[in-house]
Amino acid sequence: MTTSILTGSIVALVTPMHADGSVDWQALEGLLDWHVAAGTSAIGAVGTTGESATLDVAEHLKVIRHCVSHLDGRLPVLAGTGANSTREALELTRGAAEAGADACLLVTPYYNRPSQRGLYEHFRTIAEAVSVPQVLYNVPGRTAVDLSNETALHLAEIDNIVGIKDATGDLARGRELIAGAPEGFAIFSGDDATAAELILAGGAGNISVTANVVPQLMAALCSAALAKDGAGVANLQARIEDLNEVLFIEANPMPVKYALAHLGRIQQGIRLPLTWPEGEVAARIEAVLGALEA
Repeated sequence: MTTSILTGSIVALVTPMHADGSVDWQALEGLLDWHVAAGTSAIGAVGTTGESATLDVAEHLKVIRHCVSHLDGRLPVLAGTGANSTREALELTRGAAEAGADACLLVTPYYNRPSQRGLYEHFRTIAEAVSVPQVLYNVPGRTAVDLSNETALHLAEIDNIVGIKDATGDLARGRELIAGAPEGFAIFSGDDATAAELILAGGAGNISVTANVVPQLMAALCSAALAKDGAGVANLQARIEDLNEVLFIEANPMPVKYALAHLGRIQQGIRLPLTWPEGEVAARIEAVLGALEA
């Protein structure tokens, strides 16, 4: 696989759950079908937004297998397989490859805060052990570790490390990655508010939380940015900027799951220690959704 099939709007899909926290397989299939119809370019399964931190390895791989099986080739699957243990990340990546995932997304090891050398060895070890295409994921606001551009571009020299999801929101850093990337190494945004600007600068697409709620609008925004349609980008960006903001007023994926439940797409299921938004937070989410529908 080349990164050419991973472009545009890639939804960082929630994992729908029943009220008791068990996975809602029927709702998952409904979301997948919705994204196919809405023009989403690829499915990001069981990343941070998919509550990877609270799914055990068996559940994690079962969700990936279910996505691959139900989609049956209609969209590529980018499986989240990162962990703060290299052994666990290796197990998940190997399992996702065996399940038929088209590529894997590996977040930087969180909490234990390795050095840049440790980060390089972590990703190198997994890439050399599993031949599936792999996308690095840097989100220092969540992980407390920052993969430097220098280290990321060093890793880009490894054949099956094919891209990076940059969720720093720092456009200067993103442009530096684009300028230094070898041929075939894709730069994806992981920050909905700045994604269009990064794509206009040469990025390949957006691995998006907002696409969970407005898949057609995010697909159109990414397509406009890829086409260098500045006016189209400005128009679409204005329509979703309030949603981009409100989906992060509490830790992801609490607001986005609330929004999807409000729209009737999923049930009110989330796993502790995350909790269901309420009060003023819930009211703000509902107000933004109401304005979108008006």
